[in-house]
Amino acid sequence: MSGVLVVTGASRGIGAACARLGAARGFRVCVNYHSSPDRAEAVVAAIEASGGEALAVAGDMGREDDIVALFETVDRELGPLTALINNAGTAGSIGRLDEVAADDIHTVFDLNLIGPFLCAREAVRRMSSRHGGQGGVIVNITSAAAKLGGAGQYLHYAASKAGLEAFCHGLGLEVATEGIRVVGIRPGMIDTEMHARMGMPDRLAELTPAVPMARAGTAEEVAETALWLIGDGASYVTATTIEVTGGR
Repeated sequence: MSGVLVVTGASRGIGAACARLGAARGFRVCVNYHSSPDRAEAVVAAIEASGGEALAVAGDMGREDDIVALFETVDRELGPLTALINNAGTAGSIGRLDEVAADDIHTVFDLNLIGPFLCAREAVRRMSSRHGGQGGVIVNITSAAAKLGGAGQYLHYAASKAGLEAFCHGLGLEVATEGIRVVGIRPGMIDTEMHARMGMPDRLAELTPAVPMARAGTAEEVAETALWLIGDGASYVTATTIEVTGGR
């Protein structure tokens, strides 16, 4: 593989794993981050130490101005876009619907759903044959919460991810004849920092017994799926979401 890969929210977890693996597979990688410059630069340093090329680019992927600026930076610094992994997201605060603030709902939807819409818009403008592009792939990282619903904890997060899956399907159909494939990954219980950041540090231990494979997944396993979807081996896969849930 070769070309330019943008990974949003790539300073940690699944995003960082996608960035590292993408570089190992030959992509020049944009490592997007919002509030962790040191961690993003560490991802870039690891990629460069392995002989790859990467660039850390700051930006809030819930803000249109930051999104547009990021893609313009990629145009200048890395070259024509080949693939986008929409990974940046937030679970927001934990609680029932009757306890959640409107601002928190807006924050979750801005980052988890509207942001990927706008990132994909910028990608389509660059990759679509309709606009003179050479095609490409958009991968959206959703969540098993889209299917499970998040009742009593994070309805807003689950609803935003379900919306992202609907978007993935619809956009895949919209650009199917323009050289662009659009696919989703629905991770289940993945061993990342997200659970602790949500205020539930014991969540993996509590829920792993419900996973048929009896273990949590890794960020690297999700990244392997993402890079397979981007590659030629998945050339007839579009407008769908793949589960990486251990059977849950």
